[in-house]
Amino acid sequence: MSPERPHHPLRAAVVGAGGIARSSHLPALRTLAAEGETEVVAVVDVDDTAVRAFADAFRIPYASTDLDAMLAEVRPDLVVLCTPPAVHREQSVAALRAGAWVWCEKPPCPSLADYDAVEAAEKGGDGDPYASIVFQHRFGSGARHVRRLLREGAFGRPLVAHCQTTWYRDTAYYAVPWRGRWATEGGGPAMGHGIHQTDLLLDLMGPWAEVRGMAARLVHDVETEDVSTAQIRFADGAVGTVVNSVLSPDEVSRIRIDCELATIELTHLYGYRNADWRVTPAPGVPEETVAAWHDFGADEPSSHLAQLRSLVADIKAGRRHSTSGAGGRRTLEFITALYKSAFTEAPVRAGDIGPGDPYYTALHGDAPGWAPADPHQEEDPA
Repeated sequence: MSPERPHHPLRAAVVGAGGIARSSHLPALRTLAAEGETEVVAVVDVDDTAVRAFADAFRIPYASTDLDAMLAEVRPDLVVLCTPPAVHREQSVAALRAGAWVWCEKPPCPSLADYDAVEAAEKGGDGDPYASIVFQHRFGSGARHVRRLLREGAFGRPLVAHCQTTWYRDTAYYAVPWRGRWATEGGGPAMGHGIHQTDLLLDLMGPWAEVRGMAARLVHDVETEDVSTAQIRFADGAVGTVVNSVLSPDEVSRIRIDCELATIELTHLYGYRNADWRVTPAPGVPEETVAAWHDFGADEPSSHLAQLRSLVADIKAGRRHSTSGAGGRRTLEFITALYKSAFTEAPVRAGDIGPGDPYYTALHGDAPGWAPADPHQEEDPA
């Protein structure tokens, strides 16, 4: 007997009343509320003043600084986590145990061990509550169109891929105490900035087999890296590169995939529309085929709204959302492997990192020169 699924509207609680909730999650929830799909019933934040101001501004009936109390009293269907990654594991597990689905802002959590602990808190059925990650770039109409054509083999075999997230963050950005630290930001640009483009690349290209990474601190005084690169071999034999940087004044997010019959390119910054995609055919491809490739259909930009609409539909239909379970873990596993390869100077294969591996519990893997300094270690008096 399948579990009873929520009826309309889906009752949602927002946890974390900061900027990302205001700019991205709440507008998406309110849009779907106007369509009768969701209802924002609660907000939680550790700052009492902030949470009450948030509730008052958006007419949310319940405000609290206590997540457990909210879960017990409100019993929401969906918990939307807009909090730092260090608390995602604890909050996700609490929500799941209270019978709520979870939609968690990236980065998903600081380690594969944390991710697996969240998944272990799920009951396991597709219709049971599960945790999903905000990877909104999978859900624009452009990605849907290109993904379908790739899956159908319309472009021939994928051969070479490039993925770059080359952004710019100045010293003032890293003056905020929690930034640039493993425990609070979860990682450098490979984790905190490039994760969206990396996730979209993996979604389009399919399973990866091996990664060889490199990382450096070239400008900023931080624990994490400020630039990383990687070479990838995919399971089907295709090869690719990934570059993540916060040192690049000319900011761009880009994916390029060269296939046997076409090159597919996406160039944007923080989100794309259909017009940001370009498909260039190889010589000899029939014009009518090219015309079909260029027909992206109605334009739905990549956004929190696009993903939330898909997530709500999946929850109500009793389906697994694509960024839950293994569908979300593969991106975190890839990023973990990139760090391990960079810090050990050795290739890492998919599936290599598991319990007992230091990189399973921390992205820095306790690597000399990269692991956080021990705050309890006394200075040498000599």
